[in-house]
Amino acid sequence: MLAGTKTTKERRRYNRWVADETMEDFALRFTARRARKWSYGRVANTAIGSISFLALEAIGGALTLAYGFDIAVTAIMLVGILLFLTGLPISYYAAKYGVDIDLLTRGAGFGYIGSTVTSLIYASFTFIFFALEAAILALAMEFCFGVPMVLGYLISAVVVIPMVAKGFTKISTFQTWTQPLWVVLHILPFGLLALVGFDFDMWTGFPGTKPEEVQARSTLLMVGAAAGVVFSLIAQIGEQVDFLRFLPEPKTAADRRKWWAALLSAGPGWSILGVLKMLAGSYLVTLALREAVPLAAATDPTRMYFTAFAQVIDTQWIVFALTGVFVILSQLKINITNAYAGSIAWSNFFSRLTHSHPGRVVWLVFNVAIALILMELGVFTALESILALYSHVALSWIGALVADLVINKPLGLSPKGIEFRRAHLYDVNPVGIGSMVVACILSLLAYTGIGGDLVHSLSSIIALGTAFVMAPLIAVATKGRFYIARPAPKPGPPLGLQECCVCEYRFDAEDMTHCPFHAGPICSLCCTLDSACRDDCKPEARLDHQLASFIRDRFPDPVATALMSRLSMFLIFTTALALGFGGLLLIIRSVQSQPNFDGLLTIIFCTMLIVIGVCVWMFILATESQRQARDEAKRQTDSLLREVRAHERTDRALQEAKEKAEAANLAKTRYMSGLSHELRTPLNAIYGFAQILEKDPRIPLERRNAVTTIRRSSEHLAGLIEGLLDISRIEAGRLELSRDRINLRLFLHQVASIFEETAREKGIGFEIKTHGALPDWIACDEKRLRQIIINLMSNAIRYTDHGSVVLTLNYRNEVAVIEVADTGCGIPPEDMKRIWRPFERGRSATAAGSGLGLTITRLLVEILGGEIEAESTPGQGSLFRVRMMLPSISHAHVAPRDTKRKAASGYTGPRRTLMVVDDDLNHLSLVDSYLTPIGFSVLQAPNGETALEMLNDITPELFILDIDMPGMDGWELAQRLRTGFHATTPIVMISGHASDAQKPMAQSVLCDAFIAKPYNLDDLLLRIGDLLKIDLTMAPHAEPEAPAPHLTEADRDALIALVDLGHIKAVRDHLDVLERTGRISPDLCISLRRRADQFDLSGLKTLIERADREPV
Repeated sequence: MLAGTKTTKERRRYNRWVADETMEDFALRFTARRARKWSYGRVANTAIGSISFLALEAIGGALTLAYGFDIAVTAIMLVGILLFLTGLPISYYAAKYGVDIDLLTRGAGFGYIGSTVTSLIYASFTFIFFALEAAILALAMEFCFGVPMVLGYLISAVVVIPMVAKGFTKISTFQTWTQPLWVVLHILPFGLLALVGFDFDMWTGFPGTKPEEVQARSTLLMVGAAAGVVFSLIAQIGEQVDFLRFLPEPKTAADRRKWWAALLSAGPGWSILGVLKMLAGSYLVTLALREAVPLAAATDPTRMYFTAFAQVIDTQWIVFALTGVFVILSQLKINITNAYAGSIAWSNFFSRLTHSHPGRVVWLVFNVAIALILMELGVFTALESILALYSHVALSWIGALVADLVINKPLGLSPKGIEFRRAHLYDVNPVGIGSMVVACILSLLAYTGIGGDLVHSLSSIIALGTAFVMAPLIAVATKGRFYIARPAPKPGPPLGLQECCVCEYRFDAEDMTHCPFHAGPICSLCCTLDSACRDDCKPEARLDHQLASFIRDRFPDPVATALMSRLSMFLIFTTALALGFGGLLLIIRSVQSQPNFDGLLTIIFCTMLIVIGVCVWMFILATESQRQARDEAKRQTDSLLREVRAHERTDRALQEAKEKAEAANLAKTRYMSGLSHELRTPLNAIYGFAQILEKDPRIPLERRNAVTTIRRSSEHLAGLIEGLLDISRIEAGRLELSRDRINLRLFLHQVASIFEETAREKGIGFEIKTHGALPDWIACDEKRLRQIIINLMSNAIRYTDHGSVVLTLNYRNEVAVIEVADTGCGIPPEDMKRIWRPFERGRSATAAGSGLGLTITRLLVEILGGEIEAESTPGQGSLFRVRMMLPSISHAHVAPRDTKRKAASGYTGPRRTLMVVDDDLNHLSLVDSYLTPIGFSVLQAPNGETALEMLNDITPELFILDIDMPGMDGWELAQRLRTGFHATTPIVMISGHASDAQKPMAQSVLCDAFIAKPYNLDDLLLRIGDLLKIDLTMAPHAEPEAPAPHLTEADRDALIALVDLGHIKAVRDHLDVLERTGRISPDLCISLRRRADQFDLSGLKTLIERADREPV
């Protein structure tokens, strides 16, 4: 994924309600381990305290009145079993992963935005039941204490706010202190009834208020209709897990047993207590009717328990007091839970849609306000119809959720664990949303009576069953790919905390993830509220992208483009709103003839007022989120402007640094030039005398190899000195390449001879391998190619203390692959990029070198059009591989060349006089020693002044001038010569300064040739011959020919085979064996070695073939 725009580092500051963990109670996020500090019993007691609500008795009584004892009890028991079974997996996963019902829904098939629908369903459950319970409380206060209903509604709604504001801490304290009293008051009426005797016959024989209708319809139909009302309680498990998430993680076997006990009793176990309370309501309603309580008031739990207390207690004020205290306590205990759960549900709903979170306490007040409006609407009078309609939506949600937990996860259709963080979820997961929508549509169609009365009565079962079946089917169809948008990083240690880079608070690893937009770890709440990133970490998981992909995959391109246009969006949403408003008008029209039409209009108005309130809140919070986004954009713009100004300052500083670096580089160049002169001058003497000795026939044959090695090592050292200046030349673009004709085999042998002795001294092996058909001649810059191989070989031997170094040449289709492999210390992976930098050396303390070799090598390879790469394993060795074009040259384009080294024996014509001017006596001696035997008269002058004095008596035919001399330098002397009597006399300038090589271009009139030290004497002689127009007589180096002694046929064939392969090292090894075993004469062995050293393959083979075979 391409990196997008990164945000500026600005700490998010929450208001004091959000920042206070006690008040916020980890809404929208993972329940921190530090918050799960309560005992298992206290958490379970807090959750069980929620089952005090008297709506259970009201539901039981209402069902008994409507359907009679048999139908009501059957429906209650059947649904109770299903409530337990569906509540068990939900409670287990919520408690295990420390998440509330909303976060659980996100990771169990609904997606990040998809679960906002379930959050709305759950929030609706909380304020509907809050209104029901508060209405019961208000009725109790009116009945027992004479408090007006309007005031009772207000008191019952407002009184819970301060207790819920502090979250689980205060709620658990309240439930702990009130639980014993509540249990006593709850058991007391039934204990009192036991004293006078239960009238079970009246209860079990109660047929309902309309027995004719019940008997006229089938039992299944009636059970289904009654079950629909009880099923509305299915969302109660959400309130239970809102508390169960505070269960501490078990660490021992005993803790594990306590954990399970708390989970079962306070989780799915609520349904057992709920069934008992509904059965109690079923009995008490029949008792109330027996005691002549009006039918309309019989389902009021206050009248139920008042009647129960009055069966034994004759003092009326005591009955009123006991009834009032019990009802008020029961309703406070449940409404604390309803308000708490609603505040969490609204927080989840609005935070995702608006990217704003004013705090859980704000949504607590909002939830209570909605419930207060419902109470004023008289929702208690329409209890059965409200719950029956609501149950279809709740059942569809819970059915899909349970199916994902008990089917999809065990089968691997859904990822293990619960992923709730925005950064890792798709906005919509069709598994949960799709199955819920299908179940809602089918069940509501059934509820309208389209399929008949039986289907209508079983609509709740249809909702639960359809959702339960559809979830795994959709998971299989989608292959579970809409669960995780991007893989989540592995969480840190269980007790480890990480700091959020946005709010700078510390949270558990499960609550954190990495944010590429903020370039750091971020907590789940900051991730939820971020409106600037636009899901930069998972762009393909956004809802708009999912819809666009869905449309493009299923419609032709023109149709898809039209559906996604602005006009289509306008028409779709306008039509949806128009249909909704039209349906509302139809409802109004259908009830206009009702006697309570004004009351219905009031209900519709207040209902729309709730919807308008939700929409207004969304608009306000969305506007606030947009303002925050604009502020963020402004901060980023200001940051970018500051960055631009900083770049301008940096650019100026870089320019100044560049000028300083260029000045320092110029100083370095001058220093290196001076240093190279000091090295070149003595090296020139070594190199020159090595050339003279090599050509001297008086040097013993067994020492000639040593002299040759001195000469080649001098050439190598001269190349190293030249390399000190190569980098600056390359960077300046002043490096010039030549196209030389190279004898490839001889070239490899010459390079190898430099390192053979070094390898032997270190006790390591050295070998050259060739593969493919090697050409005799190739075209390349010989100096640069030699420099590349020598640099690589030098490094390989330098860093190898045991094992071997192997130089391999693969040649195919004019492409050469040169590999230098060693068994040295190797290069650590972190140093593989560093080794190519100038002046970077290996970490070995004993390794010598300038740190320029690989830098120069890489630059040269690239200039020659090749590439270089390195492979290394620490402790095992390294391999450097160079690929480049080395075009072959056919024999027709190569002048015949005698492979024997030739030396000049003289020249034709009269004796010529030369003058050499140099302040270095070694150089004067070198030139004299070389040129005098050839026939030249060499005059020597130590400085320019002496040379001018000598010219008064003699007239040389050529001058050899050193540039760098004290007093009068070479250029000044040449100027004097050109302005005097030697205007046309050839002048050869010699210098040890590399920078002087550029001067002849500007001062070509002062000299005829320029030679840099150290130089090849033969090159000097050829220059002199060209300038003086003389013919040099070249003669092969004289060498005694050994007689052809006897060789065995096997030895002869073996040597010829090795010569044909061009394997010179193997030829030498075989000659060593023959010499030690006395199977070859010393003279022949020396002759063969000489030709092998000169790489004279044809002469070597001819000499072997001339050797007589040993008689058989």
